[in-house]
Amino acid sequence: MVKFLLLAPTFFIFFPSVMTQTIPSSDGSQGRWRLLHANVGISAMHMQLMHDNKVVIFDRTDFGPSNISLPGGRCRIDPSDEALKIDCTAHSILYDIITDTYRPLMVQTDTWCSSGAVLPNGTLVQTGGFHDGDNVTRMYTSCPDDICDWVEYPNYLSRRRWYATNQILPDGRIIIIGGRREFSYEFFPRPSPRRQTFQLRLLIETREGNVENNLYPYVHLFPDGNLFIFANTRSILFDYNQNRVVREFPRIPGGDPRNYPSTGSSVLLPLDENEHSIDPEVLVCGGAPRGAYQQALRGTYVRAISTCGRLRITDQNASWVMDTMPIPRVMGDMLLLPTGDVIIINGGQSGTAGWELGRQAATRPVMYHPSNPSDQRFSVMEPSPRPRMYHSAAILLTDGRVLVGGGNPHIYYNFSDVFYPTDLSLETFSPPYLSTQYASIRPVILSVDDTVSPGQRFLLSFSVGEYIAGSVLSVRIVAPSFTTHSYSMNQRMVVLRIDEIIDNETSSSYTLSVVGPSSAEIAPPGYYLLYVVHSGIPSSGVWVRLQ
Repeated sequence: MVKFLLLAPTFFIFFPSVMTQTIPSSDGSQGRWRLLHANVGISAMHMQLMHDNKVVIFDRTDFGPSNISLPGGRCRIDPSDEALKIDCTAHSILYDIITDTYRPLMVQTDTWCSSGAVLPNGTLVQTGGFHDGDNVTRMYTSCPDDICDWVEYPNYLSRRRWYATNQILPDGRIIIIGGRREFSYEFFPRPSPRRQTFQLRLLIETREGNVENNLYPYVHLFPDGNLFIFANTRSILFDYNQNRVVREFPRIPGGDPRNYPSTGSSVLLPLDENEHSIDPEVLVCGGAPRGAYQQALRGTYVRAISTCGRLRITDQNASWVMDTMPIPRVMGDMLLLPTGDVIIINGGQSGTAGWELGRQAATRPVMYHPSNPSDQRFSVMEPSPRPRMYHSAAILLTDGRVLVGGGNPHIYYNFSDVFYPTDLSLETFSPPYLSTQYASIRPVILSVDDTVSPGQRFLLSFSVGEYIAGSVLSVRIVAPSFTTHSYSMNQRMVVLRIDEIIDNETSSSYTLSVVGPSSAEIAPPGYYLLYVVHSGIPSSGVWVRLQ
């Protein structure tokens, strides 16, 4: 017999305001660290999870040899390289999270401080960099035979894109914004053979001489189709189709810059399709006080910023609401977890981004629980034995762990007689929800359609050892991010609407009738990780393609 559990439209048990409560922890678990590899050959400056459960990782090409050779006697030949004109080592790897193995990839042009986004077909588009890489577009497409590699398109970009930001758009294009001494944006693919750029005054107005403090601007796609752009201390809602500012928001309190090299971080909090109206909120945390970069150059390392600002964009009189982190942090990565909580990880407690300019490694991750009362939003996790300072990165993995790597605050690889030696390791952090004490209530996805259409219903089956009657249950999709320099571009979470729960009365399994995202503005087309969250505990994610 099949039992149907019908949900009344006003039965709001699926709101993230409920789901993002602090996970109960009877054993006091603060998460768990695990070293995967002590040396993968390169320092993880940039990372992107692909839909075949492999991670593209790379750093830069202009600092000399790495610790991993290119296969088959291949070498990178670059007469303009100031460090090594013939280089037979790799500066990119592909890490397989299923087999825990990795292989070298060949990148020809310099990817230092570049940006990226994934197209709807799953291809990683990687843009810009330094010197011979600043106008280059590179593409990586997964393949079943594991011989795929980077393909590069020199001079594709109209302007030099070094420290720029990429954002996927509802129509599947990518917008590329800013860069060092570049105050414009452009699109991939370009609209015609002629390269074209559009000026963005916000970037002109927020630069500060040689220390621009508006690099890697924070960019979030909003449900109305406009872009939220944050640079230095200012933010706007921007219509990129008409090249006009729709709205300017108040400056973040405190007057201190939050972008590179002050280097805080930012996320768009989960968008909930169960709400009568979606009220998007942006969170910006950490950074370094104004003038900290110049002081660090003189050997004075100023305490990092300890505040987070939260802005509800749709409020008529939108204003920043401030929280205080338990640990000040600069160069910290912020990631959305399947529960809707935010983990703040990596970075330092003083100084800024830049060569040798950070101090007091912040080895303890911090959880931010958006729905909790203001005095209960943070919890401090178990520390890592490895400091991750400048040029480190973190991404969410399919099973809910966080992959962490990198850390190289030196012009070259340097392993001795420095505060923070170059780190070539990869490790994972398992948040408290992965503790074995939650095994009985952890859902397991049994089946789901691998393609989802906007606004269309689809079926999802899962099992759970102990279903808690009346517990909070939700289905969430997460867009994996391109992470570099403490900013995770394109990460996005949407809480989907559940129409019906069907108790199959066999093997503790249930079937959900779920509605796909209502529009491409809510969730642009592409590959997403789908999670079922039961009583605060997420399943492992499965890949779905949103058409």
